[in-house]
Amino acid sequence: MRPISQSAATADAESGSKLCAVHMLSFAPMKRIRRFLALLLSCAVTAAAAGTAGIAPPPPLAPPVVDTHWGVALADPYRFLENTADPAVAQWMRAQADATRVALDRIAGRAALLERIRQIDAAAGGSVTQIRRTSSDRWLFLRREPQDNQFRLYWRQGADGADSLLLDPEALGKRDGKSLAIMDFAPSPDGRLVAYSLQVGGSEIGTLHVIEVESGREVLAPIDRVRYPSVSWLDDGSGLFYSRLREGYEKLPPAERFSDRTRHFRALSGGDDRRVFSPSLNAELKLPGYASGHVMQVPGRPLAAAVVTLGVERHRLLFVAELADALKGTARWRKVVDLDDKVADLAFSGDWLYLKSAADAPRFKLLRLPLADPRIDRAETVLPAGPEVIVSLEAARDAVYVTRRRGAALELLRLGGTERVDAAVVPMPFEGSIAIVDAEPALDGVVLSLGGWTRVAKPYLLGKDGPPQRLALARDGAFDAPDDVEAREVLVRSHDGVLVPMSILSRKGLKLDGTNPAIVYGYGAYGNTEDPFFGPRLYAWLEQGGVFAVAHVRGGGVYGEQWRLAGFKATKPNTWKDAIAAAEWLIASGYTASSRIGVYGGSAGGILVGRAITERPDLFAAAVSAVGVHDTIRSETRPNGVANIPEYGTVKKEDEFHALRAMSSYEHVRAGVAYPGVMLVHGVNDIRVDVWQSSKFAARLAAAGRGGRPVLLRLDYDAGHGAGGTRRQQQERQADVWSFFLWQFGVPAFQPAAPAGGAS
Repeated sequence: MRPISQSAATADAESGSKLCAVHMLSFAPMKRIRRFLALLLSCAVTAAAAGTAGIAPPPPLAPPVVDTHWGVALADPYRFLENTADPAVAQWMRAQADATRVALDRIAGRAALLERIRQIDAAAGGSVTQIRRTSSDRWLFLRREPQDNQFRLYWRQGADGADSLLLDPEALGKRDGKSLAIMDFAPSPDGRLVAYSLQVGGSEIGTLHVIEVESGREVLAPIDRVRYPSVSWLDDGSGLFYSRLREGYEKLPPAERFSDRTRHFRALSGGDDRRVFSPSLNAELKLPGYASGHVMQVPGRPLAAAVVTLGVERHRLLFVAELADALKGTARWRKVVDLDDKVADLAFSGDWLYLKSAADAPRFKLLRLPLADPRIDRAETVLPAGPEVIVSLEAARDAVYVTRRRGAALELLRLGGTERVDAAVVPMPFEGSIAIVDAEPALDGVVLSLGGWTRVAKPYLLGKDGPPQRLALARDGAFDAPDDVEAREVLVRSHDGVLVPMSILSRKGLKLDGTNPAIVYGYGAYGNTEDPFFGPRLYAWLEQGGVFAVAHVRGGGVYGEQWRLAGFKATKPNTWKDAIAAAEWLIASGYTASSRIGVYGGSAGGILVGRAITERPDLFAAAVSAVGVHDTIRSETRPNGVANIPEYGTVKKEDEFHALRAMSSYEHVRAGVAYPGVMLVHGVNDIRVDVWQSSKFAARLAAAGRGGRPVLLRLDYDAGHGAGGTRRQQQERQADVWSFFLWQFGVPAFQPAAPAGGAS
């Protein structure tokens, strides 16, 4: 696996690293890796210092573990890497991360590209997220200015009021010697109090705090064991519901660690913390252990609702009970919505419950039923199924608001009336993406985030009357809407004749001469959709003459439920085959060539990346997978794996085992194949996708491949799945990704520098 342009010194170093790998593998009969750790570290460091761009595969501890599922025996030679607590495994990971760091730092153009990303960031506008309004017209929001590493929590009185800093997690972290970030927050309805949660090192597990907004005084003692507590306040602000992990969760087997997550209630006036909902507490509901119930007060009513999600299953269940009973943990829950109703979203508005349903409506329809008699068999259709995809709905005091996808762009509908619902499209200042950021049952209108493929998303306030008005919650930036960037929408014919939409971003005036560096980005899972977006750091790629193509592959939701199910379990191959078709289209259309095209994805998108290169290694020059899923056979053994069974499947069912095997990139690595250059990016503290998903895939690729291309394992020991990452971490990571692609594409300015004293 050899780079397109390479010095003799680097080639010599590669030969040396291969000898190291062969030497270590010759010790296969030995039982423990520790005996070879010194040699392993020596090989990794020597190779990195000499300019080699690949990791050293670990020697085997013993013969591969062999699992047999439904008569099929599967060898797993790197099972031991799953035990990241083993000191030997931890040291191998650290050695490969160090070697990767050396290799990336030797890319000639990387330092300049990082500096350019920092310049762009410094000139960009402030980022604002999680905007919340209260009945007292107190606004709370997270903002990160160009000079800030982390988002800070601010509040102001009125949309145009002066800012007051409420919480600076970076300052707290420096004081406590930890890397802290705000996970989420929820103000009380009157804005007097706010509950917020902090995570450590990107782990997504931390503490919940409740403080007074004006004074910052703690109202409750910090609550530990929270993982996105999703706080819901009572209407009068006298107490709150929140979610919490079980005591001793960290000592449970990995597959059980996050099961039976419990919803609690805490009154501010004192009293015990009460468990009010969980699969074990409410055993009569017969919920699986990975179910989670979001208990809340139905706005304006003495009624509690439990919105239940079954892991990553898109459809929800809904139960209701008397609020007084729910507060005591003695609720007798009545089922309103079952899985067969295919309800993917819901909202309470006055006397009505609104439901987004895929039942006999692959692009969804909108239903409503009266809260006085909530029987779904008597539901009224408010928006019938049509060619557009209903994306989301939220309820405010004046109306119900719905986003709907029409082609590549979204539109917003305002639904008013009681006896008969009228739906009107709300004019937007430009075409693009629309996200409803905040809708409050006690307030008119909604807060929107409006953006596009060539403009950064910004917050707007849509009142009861008039057009959306821009909110001045952060300053504008120099790269909010660059006039030299353009987006194109195309349809690509996939392997089975289905037309797959693709959005292509580039600088204006791009020549279709087959020489442009190009990246195909895709996700394709859970019905999620890549709506139009633009981030200033992407501009640094486009400045290099790069093309960034977003393939809206099957498994996503661009065409609704039917599109999701077309890349799901047994149909999952469509996901990576669509990405392959997208790459072939870009090459055939003159955008690029196979020597200058790469594939990029993250998390569930790791399946797309891994299987695209294992099925068509000849098509791509490079691939980057960030916090990716690669060993789907072993997926359900990890802490977050059981919750993903509805999406991927389980080895306990024969048909789903075969589907899992088909989508496992780890299982499809073959010895002697010339794979493209690969970089696996992962946060070591990731609790959604365990880091061994990347390390096992990297090890198998490094041991199997030929042809001189690198396999890099880029690990961040102060990060997780991505949430809570600092600006500095994000800048470094983006510079590494862009630089890696340009290096593998043979761009002269990004070829590795010769080592000190070596040949040029």
